[in-house]
Amino acid sequence: MQNQLGFVLKLLLLSALLSVLIKYAGPSLSIPATATNALIIVLLPIAIMAIALLWRFQAQKQN
Repeated sequence: MQNQLGFVLKLLLLSALLSVLIKYAGPSLSIPATATNALIIVLLPIAIMAIALLWRFQAQKQN
């Protein structure tokens, strides 16, 4: 139970930090509003998750 609580607290802290970064540091970034940038922003998390899951699957298959 303690391990799960620690994980939830770490996740909450990381989410709050990311939120603050987006709110205060985000507007200072000059990213043009193009279709390419929108696709990158939408598809990049999916690609990162797919790579992480594939990496985990390959490691589990070897064991």
